[in-house]
Amino acid sequence: MTRFFLGLSRLFALMGGIMLTIVIMITSISILGRSLNSLLHSDFFQSALGGLSNWLIDAGIGSIKGDFELVEAAMAFSIFAFIPLTQMTNGHAAVDLFTAWLPKRAQLVLRMLIEILFAVVLVIIAKQLFEGMSSKMRSGQTTFLLEFKVWWAYALSLVPAVVAAVVGIYMALVRTYEAAVGRVIIADEMGAEH
Repeated sequence: MTRFFLGLSRLFALMGGIMLTIVIMITSISILGRSLNSLLHSDFFQSALGGLSNWLIDAGIGSIKGDFELVEAAMAFSIFAFIPLTQMTNGHAAVDLFTAWLPKRAQLVLRMLIEILFAVVLVIIAKQLFEGMSSKMRSGQTTFLLEFKVWWAYALSLVPAVVAAVVGIYMALVRTYEAAVGRVIIADEMGAEH
């Protein structure tokens, strides 16, 4: 079971990374296009290369239309896509200044309580995201520039949010079992301890 959830988590992290790369490319191309458009509109280029400048402007040199709408939707997906792997590997930042001295059993119980809290929060987020998507579907709201349905972005984010909630529940069950038997079943692969 752990292998399945770890594989699923890695798959979503990979998809989140791909989406983040696309966001970086959209942002970079849009900034470059906006800068070139401003340059082509400058007095120097208009007087020295007016015909070429106007042709390039007419050809569409400029920012990507609706770039911020695309980035907004894609970033939400990316954030939710990274959460399952973070849950599986205990990759959240941990400050154990006050808990490092606790006995192992107490640390396992504390870890269990934290995982249960995470699971509850992730389920609430997924539920609220579903409610928001349903509301946007009923309203028919679209984005301003690209005029795509707003609920599409909600739906895109809902998939990794549900996976994060399921992984959160699984990890809460694992940590509960660990606290009951007094030993670690799933070791941290990469904690971010400070």
